[in-house]
Amino acid sequence: MKTFSGRRTRILAATTATAGLVLVAACTSTGNGGSGSKTAAGGVELVKAGQLTTCTHLPYPPFQSEINGKVQGFDVSLIDLVAKDLGVKQQILDTPFENFKTGAFLNSGECDVAAAGMTITAERKKNVDFSDPYFDATQALLVDKNSGITSLADAKAKKVKLGAQAQTTGEDYAKKQGFDPVSFESSDAVLNGLRTGQVKAVIIDYPVVQGWLKDKANADKFKVADNLNTGEQYGFTVKKGNTKLLAAINKAIKDARADGTYKKLYEKWIGPYNPAAASPSPAAS
Repeated sequence: MKTFSGRRTRILAATTATAGLVLVAACTSTGNGGSGSKTAAGGVELVKAGQLTTCTHLPYPPFQSEINGKVQGFDVSLIDLVAKDLGVKQQILDTPFENFKTGAFLNSGECDVAAAGMTITAERKKNVDFSDPYFDATQALLVDKNSGITSLADAKAKKVKLGAQAQTTGEDYAKKQGFDPVSFESSDAVLNGLRTGQVKAVIIDYPVVQGWLKDKANADKFKVADNLNTGEQYGFTVKKGNTKLLAAINKAIKDARADGTYKKLYEKWIGPYNPAAASPSPAAS
């Protein structure tokens, strides 16, 4: 079942190295967010003047999460590069992940871009325009070390209760493999479900699992029982037809790969650099 408790959004301050996180309101504003033109460098039209408004869903480390009072992560850092090129600051809206499939907040003019570790799929392409792929992702099966589970096939044979994050490709994959997964609203809730015994195993993006296992308490208790190569690639999204912003995002990704910035950010947020991730193949149409 779904565990979304509502559609409340939080407006979070721009997350540059010096900017703090501020909870401004429990709902979005229809104003222009300040004086000045909404047209940024390159003729990119923004929903609010002076800022690149990003929809995301927290927490989803290492791509985006609140750390020491700021929203930080791999996705955040890449979109900061786009904002810098446009001559503005990034501001983040924390929104339900279910809206990313439909592009609801992009279409309503509340956000310019969505960045949430989101897999490029044909279904989602019907509603939004994706950037070039910026990350190759796989899924992982995480289990308690004492569970005796050795693989996804083993978990299925033992009829293990399995968890996944709602509205994600991990949940879709679990269903395709014959599971009836318990749906959790966020990645934190997925991990808590495993910790508390609500589920015996979880399927979620491997980079997220990597982040969890950096914590000694998690590493002592849990293990990866199976790596699931699902051929997924992440992309950022914009409202359909927003070609100028899409071009700015693609340029920032390309430049970051070329000048070494991508590698530095990858090592900071993901782990040991995987050269294949820097130049993923074109996303399937």
